[in-house]
Amino acid sequence: MAFELVVSNIEHRYGALAVLQGISFAIRQGEILAVVGPSGCGKSTLLGIVGGLIKPSNGTLRILGEMPEHSLNPFTYIFQDFALLPWRSVAANVRLPLEHHAMSTSERSALVADALARTGLADFADALPKQLSGGMRQRVGIARALVVRPTVLLMDEPFSALDAQTRDLLMDDFEAIWVRHQTTAIYVTHNLHEALRMADRIMILQRRPGRISKIVPVPLPRSQRCGIDAERLLGGLYDELWSHIRQEALMADREIADA
Repeated sequence: MAFELVVSNIEHRYGALAVLQGISFAIRQGEILAVVGPSGCGKSTLLGIVGGLIKPSNGTLRILGEMPEHSLNPFTYIFQDFALLPWRSVAANVRLPLEHHAMSTSERSALVADALARTGLADFADALPKQLSGGMRQRVGIARALVVRPTVLLMDEPFSALDAQTRDLLMDDFEAIWVRHQTTAIYVTHNLHEALRMADRIMILQRRPGRISKIVPVPLPRSQRCGIDAERLLGGLYDELWSHIRQEALMADREIADA
């Protein structure tokens, strides 16, 4: 039986500040769910709750069914700022999340080699982060996340710090990885074009306290999201998404605090 992550009635407060309210959704194995919304709507807080970094004020998270075979971590992050250790090589950074798992050196080395190969980093195993471009450093972050074969990959604005060309190339890479491994992911982004390119469904959060405004399915397979007909359909979806977000984004932009 495939697994399903079920999030039920999640609420969160920072003191008197209500950040999330009544968040309920489910994500199926192999699905990518994008989360969009204005600044301060609690997108990153929600991701932190799903990943176990933040304890919610209320609500539950459950995994139903069986997790993928050989998964070492239920939830693993890809961060916006790469979060690499500058004194460790590429291979040593990728190996880091394996170091608390009980396994032989040869098993650990095989997993690292596989993750490097999947992300095109095999020839850069001994390089230090400072020797790499921003795109290559984010590839290291992706490899480090994939090395533990996560049940759910949690992506927090993973490409926002990159230039447009590098971002497109990395999205190509991630799509290729997804085709081979059907990685389940929750993908937080401000970029609606990214969401439409990567996601199976897009969840729109309203501004603080964050509540689900709408969940919009993307009706085209990723392999068909190009060409004139696809541009027309996705352009219409873009307009629909932006119509839900625009006014609240303007209001959120005038607020000082950002949860």
